[in-house]
Amino acid sequence: MSLAALRVMVVEDHGFQRRMALRLLADLGIGQVQEAAEGAAALHVLETASSPPDVILVDLDMPGMDGIEFIGHVAQRRLARAVALVSALDPALLNTVQMMARAYGLYVLGSIEKPLSIEKLEDLLTRYEEHLLEVEKDDHVDVDLVDLRRALREGEIVPWFQPQAEFSNGKVVGVEALARWERDGLVIRPQHFVHLLEADGLATELTDVILEGALRWKRRWQDDGMRLNLSVNVSPATLHDPGAADRYQQMVESHGLSPSEVVLEVTESQLMADAALGLGVLARLRLKGFGLSIDDFGTGYSSLAQLSQVPFTELKIDQGFVFGAHAQSRKRAVVEASLDLARKLQLETVAEGVEAVEDWQMLAELGCGIAQGYLVGMPVAAEDLAESVRRWRAPH
Repeated sequence: MSLAALRVMVVEDHGFQRRMALRLLADLGIGQVQEAAEGAAALHVLETASSPPDVILVDLDMPGMDGIEFIGHVAQRRLARAVALVSALDPALLNTVQMMARAYGLYVLGSIEKPLSIEKLEDLLTRYEEHLLEVEKDDHVDVDLVDLRRALREGEIVPWFQPQAEFSNGKVVGVEALARWERDGLVIRPQHFVHLLEADGLATELTDVILEGALRWKRRWQDDGMRLNLSVNVSPATLHDPGAADRYQQMVESHGLSPSEVVLEVTESQLMADAALGLGVLARLRLKGFGLSIDDFGTGYSSLAQLSQVPFTELKIDQGFVFGAHAQSRKRAVVEASLDLARKLQLETVAEGVEAVEDWQMLAELGCGIAQGYLVGMPVAAEDLAESVRRWRAPH
């Protein structure tokens, strides 16, 4: 989808600001534009429209129904595909509203500060285009459990890979393996099927399939002269499996690789179900040389406790804190504190969600180790990774 094909709604009570937004959108070639001066009027337009807009640009501080209440209605009733905040209000408030919208399942492009400019709008809407590349093909996919079991058994669920680059020199040094279901020409993302496999007791099998496939490709790349560390997410069920450490060691070594080249990513919430067994499995994995990463750091309720209990080697800062941190002082403070903590604990650091050059530059200045995100590269099929790495050019 090109920018000109986007459908955009502007919800802004200030007449001049609204007309300015409409003019800038026209300058970008966007002709399908709706407008409203406050939330209730915007809802009426949306409810009577034949199709939802792609993006709503919304102010928060409006008379009548304010932007926060409006976004809540939009998200719960699926009246738009994405939303972006246009406001000069407190960054902490803007961040809270974005988190609320995401919790409802609405895609949030971020916030842009007034006054609007054509550069700000183009950057924002281009971000939506990139998001569509990732989601549009499987947006309305139906998943049948019987078909899903067959897919896992017959090798249709495979690892895709997202590159990770060092901030210090821009070199791609690793990849994260991410599950994808390649079905009938479609590529189905994990949020559509992983929870079904977990509920069906197949989470351990999924982890094994992705790890085995990723190790096979790592060996192949290494033989071709491209040496990359490998990160793989492990399911919660893995932490309840006493045999996981031995099995993973055997899988790695069967490909002539070392556990020290593999990082296993664990989210904070996974450790809470059975702490004693989970800690034992993680300790054995670390004993065998695997790296351990605490994924989505800062999104759970026990981050510091987990860091004190588990022999982690890497801290992964969640994309919710990274994205746009260069322009939001509170996000930057969280990132800075996380990096400082990691340094004191002698942990490697990875920032997820690096999409803007400004965020790259900020993270580099703060001493973060590795970047992962659309700026470096989107997740790609294994056979396309080498070309993705060749295309990457680090920002100066």
